Amino acid sequence: MKKSRFSEEQIIGVLKEQQARLPVAEICRRHSISDATFYTWRSRFGGMEVSDAPPGGARRGEPQAQEAPGQGEARPGHAARGVEKRLLTTCARRTAVSWAIEQKGYSQCRACRLIGLESETYRYASTRGEDAAVRLRLRNLASERRRFGYRRLLILLRREGLTLKHKKLFRLDREERLSVR
Repeated sequence: MKKSRFSEEQIIGVLKEQQARLPVAEICRRHSISDATFYTWRSRFGGMEVSDAPPGGARRGEPQAQEAPGQGEARPGHAARGVEKRLLTTCARRTAVSWAIEQKGYSQCRACRLIGLESETYRYASTRGEDAAVRLRLRNLASERRRFGYRRLLILLRREGLTLKHKKLFRLDREERLSVR
């Protein structure tokens, strides 16, 4: 990764100039940066003080000192920024929202907004039935026929009398990590 020619302190100083009502174009011209760089800095460091900058000049993607989620926060509304791992799955986001509600005392609406999850999605209760029997039979068939993909396993399951759609079997196959390269 290319090392920036500006330190975190310098970046925060540039952002402070914009807070002093100077036009962005003038700031960019003065510091020889593009406006895209300025707005990237503003989204990453906006509202921070020099003392709030990441320790040791660590940037996104570089390892930081281990600390419990929520400790060392610059601002109270940014609990999600302390998490190093990106929350990609809905399950992980629900867990993070639950943590913010229970540990930090945030309201459900605020916690969902912080994590980037819709409140309706957080409250959603699945009506999907249990697939334990299908999963077990699928694992047994996959261990017997190691080279078969999910489509061929679907044919074998249908011969045994299980009615399954191919999309559901694909999801189960992927969740059980049965696919062979």
